[in-house]
This record gives sequence, C-alpha cells and structure tokens, in this order.
Amino acid sequence: MTDIARAQQALNRGKQTLTQVWSKLKLRCSDAGRVSSSKLDTYQLLCYDGAVSSAELTAADFALKHASRVLTQDATATYEARLALTFCAEALASANARTVTRLADYQLSEAEYREGLGHSDVRRFCDELLAAAQLSALGKEVVARNGSLGTLVLDEKHELMRDTFRDFANDVVAPLAEEIHRHDQLIPPQILDQVKALGCFGLSIPERFGGLQDDDHEDNMGMIIVTEELSRGSLGAAGSLITRPEILARALLAGGTEAQKEYWLPKLAEGDPLCGVAVTEPDYGSDVAQMKFRATPTTPEHPAHPGWLLSGSKSWGTFAGKAGLLLLLARTDPDPKAGRKGLSVFLAEKPSYDGHDFEYSQPVELGGGTLSGRAIATIGYRGMHSYDLFFDNYYVPQDALIGGPDGAGRGFYTIMAGFAGGRIQTAARACGVMRAAFERAVSYAQERKVFGQPIANYQLTEVKLARMAATLCAAREFTYGVGELMDSGKGQMEASMVKLYASRTAEWLTREAMQIHGGMGYAEETAVSRYFVDARVLSIFEGAEETLALKVVAKALVDGAA
Repeated sequence: MTDIARAQQALNRGKQTLTQVWSKLKLRCSDAGRVSSSKLDTYQLLCYDGAVSSAELTAADFALKHASRVLTQDATATYEARLALTFCAEALASANARTVTRLADYQLSEAEYREGLGHSDVRRFCDELLAAAQLSALGKEVVARNGSLGTLVLDEKHELMRDTFRDFANDVVAPLAEEIHRHDQLIPPQILDQVKALGCFGLSIPERFGGLQDDDHEDNMGMIIVTEELSRGSLGAAGSLITRPEILARALLAGGTEAQKEYWLPKLAEGDPLCGVAVTEPDYGSDVAQMKFRATPTTPEHPAHPGWLLSGSKSWGTFAGKAGLLLLLARTDPDPKAGRKGLSVFLAEKPSYDGHDFEYSQPVELGGGTLSGRAIATIGYRGMHSYDLFFDNYYVPQDALIGGPDGAGRGFYTIMAGFAGGRIQTAARACGVMRAAFERAVSYAQERKVFGQPIANYQLTEVKLARMAATLCAAREFTYGVGELMDSGKGQMEASMVKLYASRTAEWLTREAMQIHGGMGYAEETAVSRYFVDARVLSIFEGAEETLALKVVAKALVDGAA
C-alpha cells in the first residue's frame, strides 16, 4: 500500500467517526422529521468542534488529492506528498483530541470510536508522521528549499495571472503596505489606478457586461489566485479591494433586473464608481433576520417621489467613505414577524470621500436627507477603513431596489448569493497573508543567529516550519479545490468550510511566524506584526467563525446525515 493510500484509509476512518457524530446529533435534534435549529443550539459545543474537525479533515482530503495529482505527473515529487501526509496526520490528531474527551456527549461507544478515529491504524499513522524526527527532517527540507511549497498545478491562463499579480504585489503593493498600515492611510492612487488598469474589478463580471469572466461559466480560480497574490502584498491595501465588487456583482447577477445589470455591471468592472457593502448593524451582524435598518416608500408629497427613504445605522461598512455606491440590506416590511422575508437590497449612490469622517446632505429637490460616516479605529486591516454609517431619510430612486418590485422581500437570498463568493475569497485572502508570514519566517530563521547558529538549525524551529508549510499547503489546495467545485456549479457548503478553516489557520500561522521573529516580531516596524493583526479579522468578517460553524457548516452536515 502506498503512503498516500494509507493516509487516505486513515482519513476515511476519521471521517467515519464524524459521520456518526452528525447522524447521532440528527436523531437528537429532529422534530417531526426536520432538524430543529433550537434543539441544535443545545449542542453548540459539539456542533462547533464537529464543524472544525470536519473542515480540517476535508482540507486533508484536498491535500491528498493534490499530492496524488502531482505524483501522477512526476513520480519524484515526494516533497509535496510529505507535506500532505504530515497535514493529514495533524488533522486526524486534532479531530481525535476534540472527540475522545467527549465520547459520552457525542453518544459514541468505545467500539464505534475504535473503528474510526481511535483505530490502531490511525494512531500508528499519526505517531509515525508526527514523530519529532520526521517533523524535524521535513523542516530541514523546507529551509533547504527556501520555503518552497512545491508544485502548484495551474493551467497556462491562471499561471499568467499569478505571475502578473505577484509582480504587482511585490513591486507596487508591498513597498507601500507598511506606510499605509502604520499611519492608517487610505489606499493611494498608485495602487487603486493600477488595480483598475489590470481589470481586477471585472474578475467576477461576465464579458458581455464589460468584465473578464467568460459569459458561459464562472472563473472562481482566477479570482482566488488574484486575491491570494494581492493579499500577500497587503490584506488591507490590496487583497480586499475586489471583495466588494465581487459581492455586489454576484448580488446583481442573482437578483437584479436586466436593466440594472446592463447599467451597473460595466461601471463596476471599470471600478467607477468604487463600491462598498453595508449589511451589519450596530446590534445585529450574522442574525440578519432581526435587522432594523429600514427603507420606506416615499409619499406623493416627497419632492422626488416615487422612491425610497433609507433610515437607520449600519456598522463595519468597509470602504464606505471612498465608495460612490453602497449595497444596503434594509427592512421593507415593518412587521417584526416577517423576519428575513421582510428584507430587501438597495443600491445607494453617494459622493466619494477620502477622509476618516464625512457628512453629506442631499439637495432639497431630493428631500434633503443626510448620510454621515465615521471610520472605526482598528488594530489591523487598515487602508480601506470600515465605517459606522448613519442614514436619515436618505432618498434613493425607485429602481434602486435590486430586482425591481419583484425584489421586495427577497433581500436575504440576494445578499447570500453575493456573499457566496465572499467566503471563498476570504479563504484566498487568508492564504495570501499566510504565505507572506511564512516566507518572512523562513527568511528570518536563516538570518537570525542565537547561541552561535541560525535559529533555523534548532529542532523546535524546524518543527514549526514543517507544520506551517504543511498547513499552508493544505489551506491553498482546499481553497483552490473548492474554487474548481464552484466553477462547476457546486461547492457552496465547502466554501463555508474552507472559510472557517483557512481563517482559523491564518491566525495560528501568523502567530508562529511572529514567534519565530522573537522580540522583533512584536515591533510594529516588522511586517509579521502586521500580518498577525490583519489575520485576526479573517475569522470575524464574511461570517463570524462561530456562526459559520454552527448555523452553516454544522447545520448542513446534520441536515445531510443519514
């Protein structure tokens, strides 16, 4: 049996345990044949741990598939296989640690456990791959290869995209990143203008609307590759620039009228206007059904009738100051019982502002409504600024409702279609930040000498670098694999899983990179400190980690269980 086959067999046993976990939870949480969300909430810890374990084992699956594909093309490519095998063992050991201490909670018998995660074959596999000597040897090879992550299987088109945006990130973004971060500056024209010229804002927009995407199918892989390279240069100053047009374009394509698509999509593809997304409210984030921000039809007495008046507060509106167009989720049905069915999505135009604060009053002929914004001070993710927004009878025309009259009450589904791409894109952003941190860690470990030799020569550093390399490779292959699934019309749930996994991983990996730097890692002048604080936001936006694990991943796995 080959090493890959043996790893896959161990992984299948681990997945068998998780399958039993979801089946047993389904039995306890079903009500009249349907899974009850309220009952599921009584098992939040089990659901959360199970979702994380399932995400890690799925990442291992993608890592092994990548290694097999590389070995098929080049039988000598054992480095990629060693990285995949190491990660698979790490994922199994991690899932086992979460499960074995709560067998009674999961209602798993000892016999069931021993047939799955607790099987002797799984234990032997993990013991061998995670032995200190094995990890140390892999770390030595990582250093010898100067942090190479092995072969990346891309077609010619995507290889060209990667090279183009890697050069742009190295030559333009990276030299400006520290200044932007340390002085909390807005993204400068040197970056914005070239991102527009490179066509970044049209990556998710079909060619017929002026974008770069083929009319007959999506190209999530292209978006992922570009996002990863830009995020490697800087998450806040480049990596997140295409997220908002991605969300808005997907929302329009899913729910917009033909007239709305034909008018707005070509403009978005050109990056004129720049756009922002305002969904979160001060009291409500992931629980969109409770949102209070309202859109009220104008009365005949209004000077610009017909149309809508927007009133209320929004929070964490990233890039909302610079943006000339905002995507807004608003309540059009005031009945509290309407929940998510009372929500609609609007487009609101506004002037573009460069500062940390702005205030705008509409002309009298539009009713004199106001919109003000204040940038939220954050520890990282600087460059775009995230705003608290305050709307008071802010007028938007009748056709600002996405989907027209038929779009009323369909806002939840429209916005979710927009965010589907946002989650896989966040995984790509996480990979970019991790790559930057990992590359700095490998370089610094070879340069920094302690007790007469480079710290890269010490076993603990070798083990850290081995684990970081294996984990980063798995995150990338998981992200790329889900991108391929989404290009074929699948992978929506996997997109949530990879976002959950990659975001958690980025926080750990950037912490390790910072630790390798020792005291210098804590200095603001060192790039790894920026990577660490930037990575921290990834588990919060585009679906907070806990909500994503409980309400999306665990819920879907329980629903799909036998």
